[in-house]
Amino acid sequence: QVQLVESGGTLVQAGGSLTLSCAASGRNISGYVMGWFRQGPGKEHEFVGTMSPSGSTMYADSPEGRFTISRDNPKNMVYLQMKSLKVENTAVYYCAADRSSEILRHAGRYEFWGQGTRVTVSS
Repeated sequence: QVQLVESGGTLVQAGGSLTLSCAASGRNISGYVMGWFRQGPGKEHEFVGTMSPSGSTMYADSPEGRFTISRDNPKNMVYLQMKSLKVENTAVYYCAADRSSEILRHAGRYEFWGQGTRVTVSS
């Protein structure tokens, strides 16, 4: 079992930057694909980005290069760096993990989920 706890969500002005953290416990995440998803007001879960155990990444089109995922396997941490935030990026952001060597962009493929951290971008 892997437990995931997100942190770093807060209120930020449009144009600002924010880094979310995901702390994993229970297992070392070095062999896990890690993903970030978000759920905005009245919206369904939306794929943000993912990083495979080897470091390959895939991002959704909408962040347009403004979001970057990184991981620190010895510390069992995953990060989502967000720049030039927009009001439409307001959402609860979730960290997810699955014991797969592949990049996974579909939420249903992930076995473990955190509780989410709320990001609010004001205009």
